[in-house]
Amino acid sequence: MTDIKAFEKLPKQLVDEILKLSIRKEIPKNTEILREGQYVKVIPIVITGLIKVFSRFDEKELLLYYIKPNESCIMSFTSGINNEPSKIHALTEEDTTALLIPTEKVNHWIKEYPEFSFLFFKLYNLRYTDLLDTISQVLFNKMDKRLFDYLTKKVELTNTQILKISHRQIANDLGTAREVISRVMKKLENENKVEQLGNSIKVL
Repeated sequence: MTDIKAFEKLPKQLVDEILKLSIRKEIPKNTEILREGQYVKVIPIVITGLIKVFSRFDEKELLLYYIKPNESCIMSFTSGINNEPSKIHALTEEDTTALLIPTEKVNHWIKEYPEFSFLFFKLYNLRYTDLLDTISQVLFNKMDKRLFDYLTKKVELTNTQILKISHRQIANDLGTAREVISRVMKKLENENKVEQLGNSIKVL
């Protein structure tokens, strides 16, 4: 029926409608697909790839969560169905294939098919847990733990121990300065937790 596992428990009629009215799109890496203040016209379901969702305050960024295959962005969903401007930014972390669901149809499907609501309630619970984890990291963990947890999470998401990422990119995700990341990275390297390889970082 479809290669989107998130739709497996939905009625066939609903899946057929979604596939007929949605757009399957290939989105290159580092493409901004949503910014704060923008009205949400489509809600993405990731098929392959990875999308980073983050907030921005006074030129500083803070990573909120990642959208992995067979997941969607619950904050885009909420803004879309309420016709409110987005409160977040979203950027493709890898080359991504996504199904773009038109928000104008979502309210109809929610009323017509309870299973559609359950899909997003499940995602809401997942994202809520992610956000609580982010808040806990910021409030209670020292930067060395935050940085190492961030790197190990990236290894898990990308399925590779060698991460091609700059200190500035990491600083943006963690809401701090590049100089702080460089200093803490050196500490982790001295503790044999990471190895810096030019423009890449190997997590040991």
